Amino acid sequence: MRADEWQKVRDLRLLALRDPAAPVAFLETYENAAARTDTFWQERAEGAAAPGGSVRQFIAEGPDGGWAGSVTVLIEEPGTQGALGGGVLVRQAHLVGVFVRAEHRGTGVTEALFSAAVDWARAPEGEGAGVERVRLYVHEGNPRAEAFYRKFGFVPSGEVAPVPGDPGAREREMVLERSGA
Repeated sequence: MRADEWQKVRDLRLLALRDPAAPVAFLETYENAAARTDTFWQERAEGAAAPGGSVRQFIAEGPDGGWAGSVTVLIEEPGTQGALGGGVLVRQAHLVGVFVRAEHRGTGVTEALFSAAVDWARAPEGEGAGVERVRLYVHEGNPRAEAFYRKFGFVPSGEVAPVPGDPGAREREMVLERSGA
């Protein structure tokens, strides 16, 4: 996606946060996201579109040119804190913000998004992020997403993290081995 597409970034995110799975798929509420300023969305889009940055957002367009889905890649550096806490031990890609519009689910859009994100994450630096390890977290109450991640080649690492704001719930880390996808 490009920085000047910030309104589409906002609209797709707000749609994702209204999805029935949003409470177990995202760490943000619709109300909080809807209250954010245009400047916030502009900066978010600029950050995800900047060459050489630590964030890259991938968009899938439908046949009509509308945005069908999105996934964001965060590059995490050793010695930093991961998105759900815990220290990062190796440079890695962390896939977040996965969303595909309901009418595009089951059509290959999610697979195409993940392929593009993983290919970019593993491409040599300069062409991509140059990482070996790709991970994501899935809420224990989101079996549909977990089934897709397993089908794509992600496997549970054994690491779990409490869900921010819901300490009784857990997110499971899943990793994609180099021989996957």
